[in-house]
Amino acid sequence: MKEFLKRKNIIFSFKRYGVECLSAMAQGLFCSLLIGTIIKTLGQQLGIEFLVTIGTYASAMAGPAMAISIGFALQAPPLVLFSLAAVGGAANELGGAGGPLAVLIIAILAAECGKVVSKETKIDILVTPFVTIFVGVALSALLAPGIGTVASSVGQLIMWATDLQPFLMGIVVSVLVGIALTLPISSAAICAALSLTGLAGGAAVAGCCANMVGFAVMSFKENKWGGLISQGIGTSMLQMGNIMKNPKIWIPPIIASAITGPIATCVFRLQMNGTPVSSGMGTCGLVGQIGVYTGWVNDIAAGTKSAITAFDWIGLILISFILPAVISLLAGNLLRKIGWIKENDLKLD
Repeated sequence: MKEFLKRKNIIFSFKRYGVECLSAMAQGLFCSLLIGTIIKTLGQQLGIEFLVTIGTYASAMAGPAMAISIGFALQAPPLVLFSLAAVGGAANELGGAGGPLAVLIIAILAAECGKVVSKETKIDILVTPFVTIFVGVALSALLAPGIGTVASSVGQLIMWATDLQPFLMGIVVSVLVGIALTLPISSAAICAALSLTGLAGGAAVAGCCANMVGFAVMSFKENKWGGLISQGIGTSMLQMGNIMKNPKIWIPPIIASAITGPIATCVFRLQMNGTPVSSGMGTCGLVGQIGVYTGWVNDIAAGTKSAITAFDWIGLILISFILPAVISLLAGNLLRKIGWIKENDLKLD
């Protein structure tokens, strides 16, 4: 059995399923739902109907895009990979609000089953797609509604708790999602799977920005403008190698997230009412900020918000850029003075 699984490239590990597949799923979400929402919002604001149409089509492909991305991470053979489009569409639709989590679980199971039978018969072109799609869609019908309900319930619980205790939960959500963003897992996929929006989504945005902007600014001495851009609008995950060598370098961004989270929830009442995946993106391509703006537009259209105010913009700019930069820089300089952070501890290769 071990030899068979090795030959089929089936590896049961947290790294493959919990890290590689989750990260790939986030990319699939970005290339469909997220970019589609951005294009659609742009079209609505500029009054260009064609852009709205493009965005609508792109967003509708979220399920297939996620499943194919997961199959790619699993190094699935072509027939398995292409068959996952149908699996992702079924799992995402039947999973409802928790569709991304349903896609993650079911696409992994369907892909591995497809890999088991791949190239084992002379009619591979029939058997492999049949098995992959049959298993995936059958599991979607059986499991996706339940998975979606559980994921949605957990997300609703987090959002309810944040509304009830915005200060405490502002800290908790901001710190945890910010940490997830920097770790080699996907904070965006986690937020999408839990449908994390509202105040909790705003706290998540704060935590992500604190890590990205925090590391970018406090490491400017070592990495200059290239590091500022690659971390500030790219990803703070670039610092993981340095964190493994000296975990203390993570303290300033975590402090920043613990401060900006409750400021976002209690002072500015910053809410992410755009797509949930945006809650876990921070300043990556300014997706978090675009998501917040999209939420404002949606709220105005729904009649729950009268207008976008100067206070809204001030809060978004302070939480996303200014406060993370200032707090991380001050805390980072303090840690440099006491010797916890040494020269080149933050230098990127």
